[in-house]
Amino acid sequence: MRSRRFAALGAMVLALAACAGGSGASPSAAGGSAAASGAGGDKPYIPVISKGFQHQFWQAVRLGAEKAAGELNVEITFEGPENETQVDKQIEMLTAALDKKPDAICYAALDSKAAVPLLERAKSENIPVVGFDSGVDSDIPVTTAATDNLAAAGEAAKRMADLIGDAGEVAVIAHDQTSRTGIDRVKGFTDEITKNHPNITIVDTQYGGGDQLKSTDLAKTILQAHPNLKGMFGANEGSAIGVLNGVKESGKEGDVIVVGYDSGKQQMDAIRSGVMAGAITQDPIGIGYKCVEAAVKALKGETLPPAIDTGFHWYDKTNIDADDIKPLLYE
Repeated sequence: MRSRRFAALGAMVLALAACAGGSGASPSAAGGSAAASGAGGDKPYIPVISKGFQHQFWQAVRLGAEKAAGELNVEITFEGPENETQVDKQIEMLTAALDKKPDAICYAALDSKAAVPLLERAKSENIPVVGFDSGVDSDIPVTTAATDNLAAAGEAAKRMADLIGDAGEVAVIAHDQTSRTGIDRVKGFTDEITKNHPNITIVDTQYGGGDQLKSTDLAKTILQAHPNLKGMFGANEGSAIGVLNGVKESGKEGDVIVVGYDSGKQQMDAIRSGVMAGAITQDPIGIGYKCVEAAVKALKGETLPPAIDTGFHWYDKTNIDADDIKPLLYE
């Protein structure tokens, strides 16, 4: 069925130039967007399985995926678990997606090892897998569309060092120790501080599952244990908001430098007001677009690079409204 549906893809894409297409997705009642059952449409079907659905970051990724689906005339579904701790739930979603016999799959792994058996199944069934945002510990994905999180977190560390005078105690709150993003952002930040800033000490690294409330509690505990703390890095949207809340609730605004990751209204407001010094922004719409685009290219038999770097930027109150930054931010 995949070969029959994809045989017409070239003609479909050409036809798009002459007529406006839809987004390739429609609203779903199950915490995502849906456009196909995978059971018999004329368009190639590509389920997109994200790490979560609770942060605005994933809503922006969804918009990018839907934009690509519309322009490339494919059908997608977009779904993710309620939060980024539900590895088992995500594995269930991946299993269900494979059962629909899709043409390709886009997958952002919560656990870089847990999905490997299912990816091996996809390979045996000749279903191309494209990673996005988080890679997996496998060479099965034909490519991964993601930020270079090692470099991005390293940039966050450089900015932190500069902001605290290149000396003092700092701490990190990240989302997890199992996804590629969680691992790489902690490593990128830690390696930059350890190698290049000998007068800065990372006194604690904690993991809040991307949950704002848990991350808030962790931040408050760290601040209580380390009263001389000069800076704190939140490694994703939920972690960064938790750090912000923890600093505010501890009465440490102005005393502790906060550096975040991603955007969202709370971080953007905090940067504009000066409570947060700045953050790393990814290109979430670009990540969503590039993963679907790569899946289409894989179905055409095109050669893909092992990784598609979707880029990152530092932003603060001096450039938050700049022409090259504003389109990458979301509320």
